[in-house]
Amino acid sequence: MTALFNFQSLLLVFLLLICTCTYVRGAAPGLVDRNREGFMGVFFKCARIGERLSPYVSLACIIMAVSMIIG
Repeated sequence: MTALFNFQSLLLVFLLLICTCTYVRGAAPGLVDRNREGFMGVFFKCARIGERLSPYVSLACIIMAVSMIIG
C-alpha cells in the first residue's frame, strides 16, 4: 500500500517533510528562503510550520514513533 492510501503513512510523510525542511532551513537558510512562491514554496511553508509549531511537531513525532513501535 502506498502512503497516499494509508492515513498513518501519509501523516508520517508529512511529519518527515516538516522536520526535514526545518532542519535544512537551520543548516542552510538561503536554500529554503529563496523559494517562497510556487511549487518550491511548499518547502518554505513546511519549514515555517516546523519552526513555529515545534513543540507540537515534536510531540506528533513521538506519538508516531510510539505507535509504530507498538503496532
